[in-house]
Amino acid sequence: MSSESPTELDCFQQLYQHSEIFEIIREHSGSEFHLQKQLRKNYSDEMVRAALTLSELRKRGRSKFTRADQMWFDRKSLEQATPEPVSQHKANRFSGTVYDFCCGMGGDLIALAEHATVMGVEISPVLCQFAAWNSEVYGVSGSVSLLNQRLEDIQDRQGRLHIDPDRRPDSGGKVIRIEDYLPGLETLQELISQFQGGAIKLSPASNFAGKFPGSETELISLSGECKEATIWFGDLAGEHEFRATAISKTGQIDSIAGHPMDAYVELADPGSYIYDPDPAVVRSGLLDVAAAQAGLSRLDPEEEYLTSAEVVESPFFRRFRILEELPNNDREIR
Repeated sequence: MSSESPTELDCFQQLYQHSEIFEIIREHSGSEFHLQKQLRKNYSDEMVRAALTLSELRKRGRSKFTRADQMWFDRKSLEQATPEPVSQHKANRFSGTVYDFCCGMGGDLIALAEHATVMGVEISPVLCQFAAWNSEVYGVSGSVSLLNQRLEDIQDRQGRLHIDPDRRPDSGGKVIRIEDYLPGLETLQELISQFQGGAIKLSPASNFAGKFPGSETELISLSGECKEATIWFGDLAGEHEFRATAISKTGQIDSIAGHPMDAYVELADPGSYIYDPDPAVVRSGLLDVAAAQAGLSRLDPEEEYLTSAEVVESPFFRRFRILEELPNNDREIR
């Protein structure tokens, strides 16, 4: 069961009913001390603290959500939330009926509801309420149902699955091993066999290799930062074992699929240009595949940098012109 107290949920429900408090916070131009003093004339201490915290989180949330200023989340759920461009990209594969297990504050749920009828399942009553309100913010509540239950209590396995297991199960920082997620590896493997298809969201730093035979592993980057590893299974898995997808700041999506052994790039001396690969390409193991398609050569068998004599345009590589070659000697470089 969740450790949250009824008071916490009550506090947020009161904030929802008195949303004018956020307008007061937005319009205030003085010190926080005077703001708190003003707010406490009409609202409880708990409401004031929660409203100020949420207002700050909404500012941070703008980097992930276009409607962050109206959304509901706590610190942990915002940190774990999928950025909107990534969740929208993933949601394009879904249709029909989808269970969103461990839906949190509803980031993926909202995107899924644009394409499917979604049943969100969340053990935290506060996060379950957040997901409901956030669905209203994005106008998709008509396609969403929510259950405040443990996923073990959900017996229906009809349709498809999206699951975002908790990577901070004990609030002691992120865990890397999938075995330490909540739910862990064994449960995730069981779910794959029970649904017709779906996706498992993992950290790109996790030990996903070889854990889900027959699946497709997609590494997704956003604005040059690798955000997640998505395990596609069942009827949503692609024909290739690995995929790297790069989403640019402007929303352009480029994807490459294959197997790390599909290509081998020869070594070469530095040409006129050097290239820094997108982290999704590196983490997926498709560096040589992408390099071969672009006509690039490796500089070193152990390093990820590539080179070419002529200009090569590719969404998977940042290009730099080589101005001068210096010896690998710190003193001489200084």
